[in-house]
Amino acid sequence: MFLIRSGAIEGYEQLVSQYGQNPTTLLQQFGFSSAQLRDPNTYVSYTRLADLLDATALACGDPVFCLSLCAHQGPLALGEIGLSIRQQPTLADALVYSRQHISLHAYGVHVQQATRGDTLELQLSFDFSNASGLVQLMQLSAGQAFNLLSQMVGSAASSLKLHLPQAAPAQALKMPARYEGHILYQSEFGGISFPLIWLSRKPQLDEELLREHFQQRIQLLETIYPGNLQAQVCHIIGNLLPSGECNIERVAAALNLHPRVLQKKLQAEKTTFRELLQKTRLEVAQRNLQHGQLSITDLALNLGYADVAIFSRNFKSWTGQSPRDWKARYQYVPPNK
Repeated sequence: MFLIRSGAIEGYEQLVSQYGQNPTTLLQQFGFSSAQLRDPNTYVSYTRLADLLDATALACGDPVFCLSLCAHQGPLALGEIGLSIRQQPTLADALVYSRQHISLHAYGVHVQQATRGDTLELQLSFDFSNASGLVQLMQLSAGQAFNLLSQMVGSAASSLKLHLPQAAPAQALKMPARYEGHILYQSEFGGISFPLIWLSRKPQLDEELLREHFQQRIQLLETIYPGNLQAQVCHIIGNLLPSGECNIERVAAALNLHPRVLQKKLQAEKTTFRELLQKTRLEVAQRNLQHGQLSITDLALNLGYADVAIFSRNFKSWTGQSPRDWKARYQYVPPNK
């Protein structure tokens, strides 16, 4: 099953409305709802999302709809993985991190590196296709990759190129200014390219963007879990686990609280950070074992375990079964078409 975070289409409803179309109707045609978009970390069908984007571009009459969408997106589009990528020591490390953790954002997409002269190409590929050849989905994915790299290199972004296999549209209603002069149509691949010498660069960390990310996250948590501190903590834990830096200090900072204040608030609710960490690890593990494509070793790493044996031992103490046995019993098997 191919899944992607709903945050990938952050701003979809607002943009569709600007074109005079009804986003609710379009979403419903493909089995989605506005409620699913409310939490950017909800996983939705990747294949149906691709079809939704193609239909939306047609309804809005804009062949570069998804580039327009990307141009207006904020930090929530890529979520925690986007923030963690920006915090790597060099761009080379950032690329390694993104390949290792891309499944946190989507299952069914891959990034391959290729060198052409003094240029590095990041080529995107998918494990599925549709009638259009995933035209809009490629725009979305390549556009988000472009946004992320441009934020990390700052003023040097003039050398960054956005590659699209599709032909140049005869007419676009709103060609985003940020991509003008950067797009290469009818490219041999979809993705981005930039000078090889950038690999040793230290990514720029935009403090304003960082503040925006945390403000959006706090607002999001208050919207989804109003007055529910435990749910908010579990949500943040789930996002931080893959970074290997999930601790009460990081979670408290995300909630704009001092760690001791968070501890006291949890104690008042008769729980602890440790208990919520265990609860979240179990929920994430079961969700991935049932629907995901990660190996058990990779799953253990994404849950913050340095040793898969420790994860397996803990999982068995929680469920009475090893991760492998639990997966064999409960893994989702899609019906034959």
